[in-house]
Amino acid sequence: MDVFRPDRSQAQPPAHPEYFAGRVFMHRLVGADRSRQLEITAVFFEDGARTTPHTHTTDQVLYVVTGTCVVADEGGRRQVGAGEYVMLPADRWHWHGAAPGQSACHVSFRQPGPSDWTVERRDW
Repeated sequence: MDVFRPDRSQAQPPAHPEYFAGRVFMHRLVGADRSRQLEITAVFFEDGARTTPHTHTTDQVLYVVTGTCVVADEGGRRQVGAGEYVMLPADRWHWHGAAPGQSACHVSFRQPGPSDWTVERRDW
């Protein structure tokens, strides 16, 4: 059994900073070294930082730990506060990050699989 929590002091800049706008730091909680079926990553977004639009080949669940996040998909943008979850189905165009004027942390849960960061940047 592993017990862990998001820790900003353990977070590192993303391996692909081009997939983000603004300052973002990532703390890998569960990776291939612990599980073949699940990736869990805490993402710390500084004031208004966010991902670029993308899709995943697997479902993704985001859990907002602190602050207020914005999550956008084809249906629009939603503000999501601490303690709330967002379910993003596989292959859904989306982006997410901190609301303007806010810093935030969310935890991403998904099965391993590729992401497509070359999708159109509409409504971004």
